[in-house]
Amino acid sequence: MELETIVRDFKSKVCEQLRLVSEGEDRFRVFTPFLFEDGDHLAIVLKREHDRWLLSDEGHTYMHLTYDLDEKDLRKGTRQKIITNALAAFSVSDRNGELIVPIAGDRYGDALYSFIQALLKIADVSYLSRERVRSTFLDDFREFIEKNIPSQRRAFDWHDMERDPEGYYQVDCRIQQLNGDALFVYALPTDDKVRDATIGLLQYEKWGIPNRGVGIFENQEDINRKVLARFSDVCEKQFSNLVTNRDRLSRYLGESGTVQ
Repeated sequence: MELETIVRDFKSKVCEQLRLVSEGEDRFRVFTPFLFEDGDHLAIVLKREHDRWLLSDEGHTYMHLTYDLDEKDLRKGTRQKIITNALAAFSVSDRNGELIVPIAGDRYGDALYSFIQALLKIADVSYLSRERVRSTFLDDFREFIEKNIPSQRRAFDWHDMERDPEGYYQVDCRIQQLNGDALFVYALPTDDKVRDATIGLLQYEKWGIPNRGVGIFENQEDINRKVLARFSDVCEKQFSNLVTNRDRLSRYLGESGTVQ
């Protein structure tokens, strides 16, 4: 099929605001108006490999997602399900991180339409609804603690049974230190959760229960400044997010005498 015919088929099946730019022999960059949430364009290349034509993102989609997410998080939980379902639904293959779809016969337009739909669906992992993001964050937090802290030294959803039998001042994870003290670790996705953690730490201080407060935010930049300031007054150590602070958090827990 000649280039003009391919472009015409692309436009008829996808949209008129589309163009191809040659980048060498049997290789074309496909420019479309479709964007990631942050405004970057989808990366799509039409190229010939051996005796077939295919569309490829050349690894750009996953790379783009890892600007905000840890690559490991794309391979598990809700995010993995979204990606797997998108690939299956639109017959796209994952070739070691490069997403591709071969052109069947002369169905260039159909292939491009399916490829764009798959890329946009996969991009959904970067802006899940707030509830689903929160669920993923809390799952990631729990998984990290389980991986790094021996089970005999950790207690999730802990509260003081004597002073707080109803669990009004629950700690997301209490970690016993080797010196006998405890880390009170809070997972903090929202302003409300930060307020609750502040109240809890103040109450434990009032009761005279020894602890070192640790706050792990989903994204500290999203927290109201006044709420964050009050929390900072009572919390010993904070991590702005879990994704980019895994190594620092592991080292901190190790230095605190909690990792065996």
